[in-house]
Amino acid sequence: MRGGHGLARVAVVVRAGAAPLWWLGVLAAGVGLFPEGLTGRRIGVLTGAALFLLAAAVVCAARRKRYTALAASAARAGKHDVLQDRAVTARNWRRHHRWWLLLAFLAALGSAFAAPAAGGMLLAGCGAGLWLKAAWLGRREREGEALLWVRVDWLRGGVAHPAGKRVKAYRSTGIAAGDAAPGGARRKTPALV
Repeated sequence: MRGGHGLARVAVVVRAGAAPLWWLGVLAAGVGLFPEGLTGRRIGVLTGAALFLLAAAVVCAARRKRYTALAASAARAGKHDVLQDRAVTARNWRRHHRWWLLLAFLAALGSAFAAPAAGGMLLAGCGAGLWLKAAWLGRREREGEALLWVRVDWLRGGVAHPAGKRVKAYRSTGIAAGDAAPGGARRKTPALV
């Protein structure tokens, strides 16, 4: 690659866990309504609603200063850098976290015998928080008119935290680079006339 690096979109790495956590949480909360639990359904659902809001807020706000500092010092990507496709980044994250996702789902189901639906709503709140964080990153990218990328080799197999200790700096490209829109969503291609 003549000095280039593989780069993954920061927002895509953040967003990759949102959908599985959300849907597994919704499923666990739905199934978790069946047992009466120790607290009863009403208390379980109210507790779950509070946990959903708390988890979404905490996950969304976590490490914002670190993201902001890395974004502010982002260097321009070089011509030999290789931009990783959105689907590859998301698939790598989900493949390497599949056992954690399964354990979290089973724990959410098990918790329904204590507080119905609460564990599932907590899991869904984590997914919602990741979506909110990706949307926040997308707003920063649009305002700065630059997409943020992180070196794949700093992500420990392409799946570690994009603002973790191993990440020393971000790279940036123009707003049209890659196949993901600001915030990591799938880019809408214009219809052919």
